[in-house]
Amino acid sequence: MKNKIYIAGKLRTESERKFLEKIDFICKEMGFETFLPHREIGLADSMKDVDRIFKGDIIRGFKDCNLIIAILNGLHVGAGTAWELGYAYAKGIKSIGIKTDESVEAGLEYLSAIIIGSTKIVGSIEELIKELEKFKENSRN
Repeated sequence: MKNKIYIAGKLRTESERKFLEKIDFICKEMGFETFLPHREIGLADSMKDVDRIFKGDIIRGFKDCNLIIAILNGLHVGAGTAWELGYAYAKGIKSIGIKTDESVEAGLEYLSAIIIGSTKIVGSIEELIKELEKFKENSRN
């Protein structure tokens, strides 16, 4: 079975989407299948998009998913990202958070002890790659 990674994060700005796409590229280069919500399903422009986004992101996105990578940069974790992390935890899906803008300790107030306690958090792309290599190795066993 091929490992499928759900890539979660804020996606309102172009720079946020570009960072998600960078993570997606790295995962694909390492041989993972990915689900990138804004690429696969699109963005929500109005209330009429809510059902399409929910069904696409959650029903389709999490189908056969065995890892979630969550971008945790910024003053607050996106509401959708926090929900997706909780959903993944409830379903027993491993999660890796990446926070490159400050240390986890400095961001405690913004990250929440719940996210920190339930998610392996790395501070750089290099650390993420190492965690992905470990995940790939462990999933072979």
